[in-house]
Amino acid sequence: MRIVIVGAGNMGSWLVESLCLSYEVGIYDSDRSKLKYFFNSRKFLYLEEIHDFAPDILINAVSLEKTIQVFDEVIPYLPDECIIADITSVKKGLASYYKERGRRFVSTHPMFGPTFGDVKNLNEENAIIISESDKDGAKFFRDFFESLKLKVHDYSFDQHDQTIAYSLSLPFSSSLVFASCMKQQEAPGTTFRRHHEIAAGLLSEDDYLLSEILMSPYSLEQVENVRDQLNDLITLIKKGEAGDFTRLFGELRANIGIK
Repeated sequence: MRIVIVGAGNMGSWLVESLCLSYEVGIYDSDRSKLKYFFNSRKFLYLEEIHDFAPDILINAVSLEKTIQVFDEVIPYLPDECIIADITSVKKGLASYYKERGRRFVSTHPMFGPTFGDVKNLNEENAIIISESDKDGAKFFRDFFESLKLKVHDYSFDQHDQTIAYSLSLPFSSSLVFASCMKQQEAPGTTFRRHHEIAAGLLSEDDYLLSEILMSPYSLEQVENVRDQLNDLITLIKKGEAGDFTRLFGELRANIGIK
């Protein structure tokens, strides 16, 4: 199988490294300086070279805001039978795009990244395969993810967006609230340091990605829930009765599975 990966960023580079010993892999990036150090892979300087390579699958690993644009640029150089694939964490507009294009496609979401994920040890990480994907493309990614010991989930485009709104917008909004309360003051304590590291890691991500996750139609409900829970906590603090907090802590332990 011949695979082309477009985008030599963190995820694209990881894909090349993970696939190049088992398949014929080529890599393209508009920034040619990023192509210097790849092992056992073809480096394409021009899109026309992808045509000659005739890939079986093209994996689009560019940043979220450029995903559809890059598909449009590369597709003219692909064989008709080539499967196109994305690995985006936000699927906005992709379902309709794939339908309009009429090509075989596979859409996945490796639910780890350069900020928090350890790509050398993925035993406890997850990946999503969109159920509307081409069966051969889905099988390729399932086999690949399972070879890395990832837990694979099957969701439709809509189910994916609902799940991501819960799993990402909830911790994102909580971290943003934490960061908004920060000031330039040293604060001792392990808990504070860990929260600071999480917030710093989150804010090192791409602005467009963070914005798109928070602007998902399913994210507002999650953020409003954070607001409501904070209002309830303020009410308890003002009331000042220890028994209320005991009940609250019991409910919260049950929510996260602590007995």
